[in-house]
Amino acid sequence: MPELIHCSYEKHAVAILEIFNHTIAHSTALYEYQPRTLSFMQEWFEAKAMAGFPVLGLVQDERLLAFASYGPFRPHPAYKYSVEHSIYVHPEQRGQGLGRSLLQALIQEAERQNYHLLIGGIDAHNQASIALHENLGFTHAGTIQQAGFKFGHWLDLAFYQLVLKTPAQPVDG
Repeated sequence: MPELIHCSYEKHAVAILEIFNHTIAHSTALYEYQPRTLSFMQEWFEAKAMAGFPVLGLVQDERLLAFASYGPFRPHPAYKYSVEHSIYVHPEQRGQGLGRSLLQALIQEAERQNYHLLIGGIDAHNQASIALHENLGFTHAGTIQQAGFKFGHWLDLAFYQLVLKTPAQPVDG
């Protein structure tokens, strides 16, 4: 049974980089063209740590099977209670419920950190991710048509959201 952990640069950056780069090269889950680098990973982990954003992983026999995180939805102060999340599963581990476990853990972490809205930007053709989000209570918030271009065709970006009961007393500023 995989164990839920908090990932670190030292222990998990190479495995996360491998998953990111496979995703970039073989799917439309990331609207990117170029592989990421280890220096990118260092900056990514530093930014997550500075902002207090989690990087959760599922490991088994010390091997990272999947990871997830969230970050700011938009940089403006009034969005401070909204975060956009991402979940990535190693290609050999898909279809085993790892994404569901990570998304449930992200929801709990977002509530613990007093966020109000979890947002997932999902390629509109990624039916597995859409089904996962809908099964956990996310609702379709809209689709931006032809938002990206990859592998020779236009990509539609669907947004799914989950409204949380937190924070108990939101404040301006």
